[in-house]
Amino acid sequence: MLEHTPHEDRAEVTFVLPADTPPGPVSVVGDFNDWQPGIHTLQPREDGKRAVTVTLPREGAHTFRYLAAGDYWFNDEAADDQDGPNSRLRT
Repeated sequence: MLEHTPHEDRAEVTFVLPADTPPGPVSVVGDFNDWQPGIHTLQPREDGKRAVTVTLPREGAHTFRYLAAGDYWFNDEAADDQDGPNSRLRT
């Protein structure tokens, strides 16, 4: 699930997953962090889910995927669309 918070000069996107699906640590990786795992690792939140918020330019499109333990890559079904094997979001 993606939560968008627009601001005048930027957009904050929160990437949200269930607490234990998939199990273990999960990072969101994409063109906004040079596809580097571990920079944006999802953390537990009070509602029982886990999430990480990334600040992005106000208008644009970004590709991303999630990377879980065991080199398990997966997409977000709530993304705006797909770009090849990647999820895409628009801010």
